[in-house]
Amino acid sequence: MIRIVVIAAAALFGAAVFAFAGELDEPDRSCDGNTYQIVECQNGKLKLLEQRLAVAYQKALQMAEPKRRKQLETAQEQWLKFRDADCEYYELGGGTIARVEGGYCMLDLTRTRAHELEQAVEP
Repeated sequence: MIRIVVIAAAALFGAAVFAFAGELDEPDRSCDGNTYQIVECQNGKLKLLEQRLAVAYQKALQMAEPKRRKQLETAQEQWLKFRDADCEYYELGGGTIARVEGGYCMLDLTRTRAHELEQAVEP
């Protein structure tokens, strides 16, 4: 009986992770609640997206021809600076909504860049 409960719990957990990961593929505004809850939700999603971005970037680096590798490193460094500066613009807006809008900016830009790098290494 305990074995069945453990298997069922593992299946439900896996399904939840899969469903949440699917949300990371498209822009959304699915974080609900007060400002604190929305920002915490965004931070959780951003952590996963940044992991996805890191994997895609490392794969792109490994697959890049040596003459293109340095340019990819430079582009990624500059892209990170752009993303952070661009989203800070939204975070500096008025009211508590500014933190939320800055968070969605980070999610949207990070998702887009991860997708871009993933597509660059697809055969």
